[in-house]
Amino acid sequence: MSALDFGPVVLGGNTFGWTSDKDESFAVLDRFVAAGGRSIDTADVYGAWVPGNKGGESEEILGEWLKSRGDRERVVIATKVFALATRPGLSPANIHAAVDDSLRRLQTDYLDLYYAHRDDENVPQAEYVAAFDDLIKAGKVREVGASNFTIERLTTAIAIAKDAGHTPFTVAQDRYNLVERGLETVLPNLLSLGVTELPYSALASGFLTGKYRPGIEVESARSGGASKYLDDQKNLTLLSTLDVIAASHGVSVTAVALAWLRQQTGIGAPIASARTSDQLDDLIQSFELSLTLAELEQLA
Repeated sequence: MSALDFGPVVLGGNTFGWTSDKDESFAVLDRFVAAGGRSIDTADVYGAWVPGNKGGESEEILGEWLKSRGDRERVVIATKVFALATRPGLSPANIHAAVDDSLRRLQTDYLDLYYAHRDDENVPQAEYVAAFDDLIKAGKVREVGASNFTIERLTTAIAIAKDAGHTPFTVAQDRYNLVERGLETVLPNLLSLGVTELPYSALASGFLTGKYRPGIEVESARSGGASKYLDDQKNLTLLSTLDVIAASHGVSVTAVALAWLRQQTGIGAPIASARTSDQLDDLIQSFELSLTLAELEQLA
C-alpha cells in the first residue's frame, strides 16, 4: 500500500486555470491546507481544453503557489503523464521528458506521486514500468500510480515490475462514487495487490453536492454531466437518503458523500475539487465526519 499521507480529501487541481483563475486558485489552496488538507492532484493536461491554453496551466498555478508559500514538505503533490498532446503516451522517452516538464512547471525537484494517466498498449509494460522506476531511483518521484487501468493490466504491470526488481504501482485512480459503483468489483483485487485507491469524480460531476434537483437549473461548467443522473429514480432516492443523513449530522450532502467514500475498504482518500474557497466548506465538513454502520448500510 502507499506510504504517503493523503489526508481526508485529495484536492483536485483540474479547476486551476479553468474555472478558477490564479487568485481564486491560491485562495482555495491556502484554505484547504489551513483546514488540514494534505494532498493535491493535478495533471500535465489539465487546462488544455480551455480555448487559448496549451496545457500545463494547472501545474503552473500550483507551482507558483508552492514557490510563494515556501513549504513544499507540507503537501503531497501528484501529477500525471500520457494525455497532453505535446507529450503523448508512455514511451520511456516521453515519460522522462514529461516528468521534467512537470517538475519545471510545478517549481519543485520531486513529485510525491506520478501517475500513468492512462494505460498505453502501444508500449510494452516492461518498458514503461522500468521508466517509472528510473524516476524513483533518480529521486524525482517518491511513488508511482496508475489511473484508469483495467485490473488485468494493472496486475500484469505490478507483476512485471516486481519480477524485474522495479518499484511497482502503489496507487490507483479510478472513477468511483455513490452513483457509479463499478469499481467495487475490483476493490478486493486492489487490496490483494497492495494498491491504495484514490477515486476521482467523487461527487459525480457535482450531482452528489445535492444542488441538482428536478426542475432546478444550475449554472456550472459541469451541469450537463451532473443533470443526467436525475433521469434515474434510484439516484433521486439516494439524494433523499443523503438529505436525511446530512441533516442528522448537521452537515452537507457533499460531506456525507465524501465521508462514505473515505470509509470504503481500500480507499485512501476521495479526490474532490472546489472552484472557489467558499465551495471548500462542504469538503472541509467531511474531514472528520464518520458515518455510523447503520448509515453506511443505508447507502450500500
